Amino acid sequence: MKTQAHSKLESKLKTGTIIRGKWHQKNYRIHKKLGEGAIGTVYLCDVNGKLAALKISDKGTSMTLEVNVLKSLQQVQGSRLGPYLLDVDDWKSPSGKLYSFYVMEYVKGETITDFLKKHGSGWIGILLMQLLEDLERLHQSGWVFGDLKLDNLIVSSGQPRVRFVDVGGTTQLGRGIKEFTEFYDRGYWGMGTRRAEPSYDLFCLAMIMLHIYYPKRFVRGPHPEKILFKKLDLVKPLAPYREVLRGALTGKYRNSTEMKKELAKILHNRDRKTRRQNKTKKNMTAVSLYIELTSISFIAGGYYLLSVLIG
Repeated sequence: MKTQAHSKLESKLKTGTIIRGKWHQKNYRIHKKLGEGAIGTVYLCDVNGKLAALKISDKGTSMTLEVNVLKSLQQVQGSRLGPYLLDVDDWKSPSGKLYSFYVMEYVKGETITDFLKKHGSGWIGILLMQLLEDLERLHQSGWVFGDLKLDNLIVSSGQPRVRFVDVGGTTQLGRGIKEFTEFYDRGYWGMGTRRAEPSYDLFCLAMIMLHIYYPKRFVRGPHPEKILFKKLDLVKPLAPYREVLRGALTGKYRNSTEMKKELAKILHNRDRKTRRQNKTKKNMTAVSLYIELTSISFIAGGYYLLSVLIG
């Protein structure tokens, strides 16, 4: 892939446009635009009848860095931290300008917000646990996601699983966060630095939960920490996880493992409570059935005696 800076893509790629790789000679037919960020634009495309996601940009150096991140993530065993990388190439546009692009797995699914609307807030803890497990592996492999936000996550179809779909902000541990979104940035909220460390991602994770229930976001005001805690306290579905999320906001956890352990306790206690409630309901149902059957037997017996006396 070329690393020199290219001129901006002169216009939005239209449906049906064929992107032919300069080096590998593969053809990709554009279907529609999926998203756009600071580095480039992502399109849904197909190659040999199979759907894929193609990211194209005029920022060759940044694209090369993203490709290197994807390659590194794919080496982390037992996880799917990012979409699979399928191809890397350059494209010469009709005007003669050269653009960098890479093709990756297309993760079909829906946003976390849409998923929770359909399936209920009972899934919040499960999705949080999935994200913490993936972040744990990511951090152990020497990376921080950085620009972790709702737009960069999707719940895959079939067996629900949260997946990262844009690794553009991923930064090596110890360095300065290279790409961030203001609302999710702890530096913006005065809650920490922009140093790439696990606690930065955990802050973003807590902000994701808030963003779900405050889709229009909110301003920080003169007392940012108080605003965050107040907004968190007002969201009833997040009540079971309030202390854990508060810890993520304040930098209580040094790594994902610590936060995951506390969340696991909450989920375990919730599961035990649910089982006890179900057992109580079952016992109550059995008692009610016994009383009902006893009553029926008593009434039936009464009718029988009455019929004998009359007869």
